[in-house]
Amino acid sequence: MDIKALSCSDFVHALGSASSTPGGGGAAAMAGAIGIALGDMVACFTIGKKKYAEVEEEMVSLKDRCLELENELLELINEDAAAFAPLAKAYGMPSVTEEEKAAKAKVMESCLKEAAQVPLRIMRLAGESLKLLRIFAEKGSSMMISDAGCGAVCCRAALQAGALNVMINTRSMKDREYASAIDKEVSSLLEEFVPVADDIFNYVAKKCR
Repeated sequence: MDIKALSCSDFVHALGSASSTPGGGGAAAMAGAIGIALGDMVACFTIGKKKYAEVEEEMVSLKDRCLELENELLELINEDAAAFAPLAKAYGMPSVTEEEKAAKAKVMESCLKEAAQVPLRIMRLAGESLKLLRIFAEKGSSMMISDAGCGAVCCRAALQAGALNVMINTRSMKDREYASAIDKEVSSLLEEFVPVADDIFNYVAKKCR
C-alpha cells in the first residue's frame, strides 16, 4: 500500500487503527514533510516580490531543496512501513529450541538494524529542514513568518519522534558497539537541532507579538 498517497483523514485513521503501520516512524516523516512544505510556501510568497528582490535568488535555490526534502520525507513514510514488516515477522518466529532461538536472534538483529535506519534518516532530513526554515524565518516574507515558525515546530516533532523510533530499536540490538554508534548520532542530532527549532520558535513568536 502506498501510505503516503492516503488522504489526510485516511492517514490519521490508519495511525489510530490496530495496524502497526503507519506508526510513529511514518508520523515522524509526515511531520517533517509538512514542516518543510511550510518553508516551501514561505519561499513561494517571497519570490517575485520587489521588497525581497535581494534574496530572490537564494529563495529560489532553497525552494528547490524544499521540494526534494518534502519528497524524500514522504517516501520515508512507506520505507518505514517496509522496514518494520520483516521485524514484525521476526518477532513471531519460534524460539523453543536452541537452534530456533539462534535463528531468531540472527534475523532479529538484522531487522532491528534495518528498522533503525529509516527514522535516523528522518532525523537527518528534519535537521536540514530546520536550517532552511531558519533562513525563511529571517529572510522570507514577513507576512508568512508564522508559517516558518510552524514549520520549525513540525520539524522539531519529526526530529524527536524519529529519535524515539531509533532508540526503540537500538535498545534491543545485541551488537552494542553498532547500537552505541547509532545512539551517539541520535544524541548529536538532538543536541544540534532541538535548539535550532526552539530559536526559530522564539524568534517568530517575538516577531508575531
